Amino acid sequence: MIKTIEMLGELNEIQMHNLLMSQASGRLGCSVDNQPYIVPVTYAYDGKYIYGQLTEGKKLEMLRKNNKVCFEVDMVMNMQNWQGVIVYGTFEELKGKDLKEAKDIFYSQNYPLSTGNKVHPHEHGVNVKLDDSNRVKPVMYRIKIKNKSGRFEKQ
Repeated sequence: MIKTIEMLGELNEIQMHNLLMSQASGRLGCSVDNQPYIVPVTYAYDGKYIYGQLTEGKKLEMLRKNNKVCFEVDMVMNMQNWQGVIVYGTFEELKGKDLKEAKDIFYSQNYPLSTGNKVHPHEHGVNVKLDDSNRVKPVMYRIKIKNKSGRFEKQ
């Protein structure tokens, strides 16, 4: 009989940083009037903030009412081998210089991965003729990280 060793533990700061840097999608959680709401989002991480973009709708409406959020990212190989990080922080809608910086970080990390109606190559040094008539205007945001914790299981 082969005996496997399972280990359950906490991720250290470096491991949490590496997991946040290595992924492109996570889950954003918010709450208004005791009603929690969680949605998948594409994000970028620079070691200090989590950056993303949203379009007008329920998420943005809730975040404007209550800017306290949690953010979760994980990497699951199978049920016995996974890592996850939960971040607690505050949502900040961006304008001006912060908006430009956020776009640069967000698109440089995510644009090479895919394109869609929220990704606009001409804004990021790519010369492409684009029909902007149906363009979705995203709202850029960042999460100012207050604290985070990470767990893992490894077999």
